Amino acid sequence: MRRLSIGVRLTLWYLAIFAVAQFAFGVGMWLILRHNLYDMVDDGLAAQVDDVKSFLEAQKKDASIAKLQEETHEAYDIEHSGDYLAVYADNAQLIYRSAFLEAHPAALLPPDEVKRPMMKSRKLDGQPFRFTFAKLNNINGHVYTVELGVPAGDVVGTLSQFRSYLLMFAPLLLLAAAGGGYWLSRRALSPVDALVRGAREVSGTNLSGRLQKLDTGDELQRLSDTLNEMLDRIESAFLRITQFTADASHELRTPISLIRTEAELALRRSRGEAEYKESLRHILLEAERTTALIEQLLSMARADSGREALHLQPVDLRQTLRGVVESWQQVATIRNLQFSARVDASDFFVMGDEMLLRRLADILLDNAFKYTSSPGSVYLSLESKGENAVILVQDSGVGIDEEDQGKIFERFYRVDKARSRAQGGAGLGLAIAQWIVTQHRGSIGVESRPGHGATFRVELPMIAAPVRNPLPA
Repeated sequence: MRRLSIGVRLTLWYLAIFAVAQFAFGVGMWLILRHNLYDMVDDGLAAQVDDVKSFLEAQKKDASIAKLQEETHEAYDIEHSGDYLAVYADNAQLIYRSAFLEAHPAALLPPDEVKRPMMKSRKLDGQPFRFTFAKLNNINGHVYTVELGVPAGDVVGTLSQFRSYLLMFAPLLLLAAAGGGYWLSRRALSPVDALVRGAREVSGTNLSGRLQKLDTGDELQRLSDTLNEMLDRIESAFLRITQFTADASHELRTPISLIRTEAELALRRSRGEAEYKESLRHILLEAERTTALIEQLLSMARADSGREALHLQPVDLRQTLRGVVESWQQVATIRNLQFSARVDASDFFVMGDEMLLRRLADILLDNAFKYTSSPGSVYLSLESKGENAVILVQDSGVGIDEEDQGKIFERFYRVDKARSRAQGGAGLGLAIAQWIVTQHRGSIGVESRPGHGATFRVELPMIAAPVRNPLPA
């Protein structure tokens, strides 16, 4: 079953709410009108009861029941105000009852049942009436019961006419509300249609397309802005993946081609043992470079997917860097480079992954050793700056042009591609270093001039030294 559109559902909800509100308004207005109309009738009856009271008070105190009957008949038989009047004295003695009430005794209450003022509606001969019943105490030594009524046809007619108008105009108002609600819903949802059309134009081959920018200042504008920001992130991620795939393919193609070429040359004719060993040595060297490249690619892929887990714990940077320095001393000796390090004696604890921090130092030192020729120098230091630990790796190598300094942390970017190839670089080391620093909530930067070496600066937030458990006695 096909579901109704949002516009139609909104219209139906609007119509239902409007109908309930209209019904409540109509019933409320009818009840208010009825109350006010009957209040006016009751006020008129109360005024007539006061007139009867004044008439009875005007009689002589020692007047007999017969005299009261005579006076009352003379006063009310010729006035219309007595058409629906009955008056009783003590012990339910009848003083006056109009001819109409004589013919309709059911309209009245027995006098002894009237204890307090009451208003009752009656229907006599098909006509509506309103009656009041009241006790008049201590009037010339008597207690009187007055029962008085008036026709209520005008009230009932007015209420009936008002109800007819409500029933006549209510459907028209509902139709108008339905049309207005549908128009409003379509107008309110028209930006959504624009967003849908824009979203359909975005595809894998057209990620540059964006949804229509709305200036409505409401939730729909926030939705369109959020979706466009999401598309920016998707496009950026897609382009990174595409570039990563292309660069990885290019980087892997070269060593594989070299391995294949070396093997083909070795098999083209018979060679001596020394020549075969040399060919195998070249193949092994390229295989090792390819393995290192694949490991770097896997690291970047795991980092991008969020699967490169960090094992965070308090790490003493002094001990970590001292271990790194010892492993690079032999490399410096082999390459005839001066390598020195200085680490402050104060505590340098950071919350981090020790293996990744060691890898960070190895990447920076490897980069410094690659681009420093003999008899150059490489210098590493660890110092504090406020609440940060600062790692400096300085070399006296070829340096980096200013235009290249903002790109060296990009993947597969190499300042000197030919030289990097010969030294085994793939342009991923500094990108991995930047990722490690970012994961540790730090920063990394470079200062360099061509021919004057380069200085890489890493700042990591420090933590308080952990409390060591005391040795058992």
